[in-house]
Amino acid sequence: MQPVDTWYKIRNESDVDSPALLVFPERIKQNITLLKSMIDDPKRLRPHVKTHKTKELTRLQLEAGITRFKCATIAEAAMLGECEAPDVLVAYPLYGPKLIRFLSLKKKFPKTNFSAIVDNPQAAHALAVAARQAGEMVDVYVDLNIGMGRTGIKPGAEAVALYQQCGQLEGLAIQGFHAYDGHVHERDIEKRKVICAKNFESVEQMAQQVQKVGFPRPRIVVGGSPSFPIYATYPEVECSPGTFILWDKGYADGLPDQPFLPSAVLLTRIVSMPEVNRFCVDLGHKAVAAENPLDRRVYFLNAPDLKPIGQSEEHLVLEAPPGHSWKVGDVLYGLPYHVCPTVALYDYLAVIEQGAYVERWVVASRNRL
Repeated sequence: MQPVDTWYKIRNESDVDSPALLVFPERIKQNITLLKSMIDDPKRLRPHVKTHKTKELTRLQLEAGITRFKCATIAEAAMLGECEAPDVLVAYPLYGPKLIRFLSLKKKFPKTNFSAIVDNPQAAHALAVAARQAGEMVDVYVDLNIGMGRTGIKPGAEAVALYQQCGQLEGLAIQGFHAYDGHVHERDIEKRKVICAKNFESVEQMAQQVQKVGFPRPRIVVGGSPSFPIYATYPEVECSPGTFILWDKGYADGLPDQPFLPSAVLLTRIVSMPEVNRFCVDLGHKAVAAENPLDRRVYFLNAPDLKPIGQSEEHLVLEAPPGHSWKVGDVLYGLPYHVCPTVALYDYLAVIEQGAYVERWVVASRNRL
């Protein structure tokens, strides 16, 4: 019989209050190394920090030679500025107070070049006005909607016109196109390749069209975690994986072509046993991402036969098979199916080195203000 791999189990469980999110730096470093091995030049990497939101994990990537990053919130951008990340793209529409907050980052963190996306003429004009008033020049990318249907302008004549507008507005410096394809998650990588090729065709057409009207070859930032290994083979494209750094059960199951190591584990305790084969752990909606169906929120590494039957804010009720040996106070270790919003539920990450809890890292940008 093969020995059971218990890499996640820690010696000093009693030192960790639950629920907690454990992170394993040595596994994280292996994931960073693997990421770099999957692309010809680390300068083409622009990982998204929404997964981890921490200075320590940003610095590990900087030490590995990764200099470009992507984020979704002003808080994440500020965290990157505090780490002196050289190049940061805020890939989220900026309106209202966000415009002023974004521009304040440029003054506060002069070692970081902050860029933004726009997907309509009104947004471009508002950003240009705010930039001029602040005495700044802002690098911008036109955000293309290549099927996600969430933000972005559809490729075509209007997108070319928007690109030209950004090139003419004082206060803006047009850089290229941004396109996110989070709707692409086919398990079969060959099917993923076909879909990505079709999606990228429209982006490439936009690149060629803006060159025809006098612009230099645009920079292209494209993709997410599922499409990363595909776009990594495309020349000059900047790729934006994010989940790779911690990985999760959802991607481990859905992307078998990407052998990243799960590096974030939930620690929870049995707090009650109202019935012989039913017990409750302290892993409610506030401790693990709850947007998925109940059976796809957490997978217990040391108890895969447990069945979740109910969850509320502070409680997760589990059903155990007959003859189980679990008791109140026992510790369960679980992989979140979706690690990004799970991290956002925690103020701190519990750092595990050589099988023991040694310190904690602040989830610096989980708060938006």
